[in-house]
Amino acid sequence: MRYFIKISYKGTDFHGWQIQPNATSIQENIQEGLRTLLGKKTEIIGAGRTDAGVHAGRTFAHFDTDSLLNSKDFAYKLNAILPKTIVVLKVIKVSDTSHARFDAVERSYEYHIQQENNPFLLETTWQIPHRKFDVDKMNKAASILLKHIDFKAFSKSKTDVNNYDCVVTKARWVQKEKKLIFYITANRFLRNMVRAIVGTLLEVGEGKLSIVDFEKVILGKNRNEAGVSVPARGLFLTAVSYTYITD
Repeated sequence: MRYFIKISYKGTDFHGWQIQPNATSIQENIQEGLRTLLGKKTEIIGAGRTDAGVHAGRTFAHFDTDSLLNSKDFAYKLNAILPKTIVVLKVIKVSDTSHARFDAVERSYEYHIQQENNPFLLETTWQIPHRKFDVDKMNKAASILLKHIDFKAFSKSKTDVNNYDCVVTKARWVQKEKKLIFYITANRFLRNMVRAIVGTLLEVGEGKLSIVDFEKVILGKNRNEAGVSVPARGLFLTAVSYTYITD
């Protein structure tokens, strides 16, 4: 039997989603929790991988078991084992062919910038109080993302993908008092893509790059022409959507 788990986590203390030697990961912690409860090694497959320091408000993973689980009770027991910075929001029984990664039809991210120093948000925002940005100009540039598909310019080099095609359906900056948030939604994302896009759009906002030049970066398909990758701590995976899961 296959189950989806809906997960939320603060990525500060982890070296990303994926298991790796000599480093603690979200995947490793959840698998250890499942092993304890199910009495056997149980692997999970996530909707996607997040890098070290990146957070998730709502994502999914799946695992298989021979046991019929009481979903609510199992989520409670799993949360009692996991670190407090990883929370299982829900356990959902799905068909045996359902797949957390391949069945996802849409993913959404947010990037949070704090334009003032705030000691309580150090681990979940990028704090840059002395930089000014033209938000309208950044939104005009961001809208160009919806017109293109190939985003090799924003992809980390040496990544194992067959193509760099992504369909972006939303890309917008919103100013909320002293916080600047970038929202982006697409069917898939390349490794480091959001952080590179944000870094490049900030150059537009500071007048270092024109809107025309921003589109030239996309068309050029050269990572060296795009802006720097912003710090991981401000990035949140906020939603992963499936046709058969409504909550």
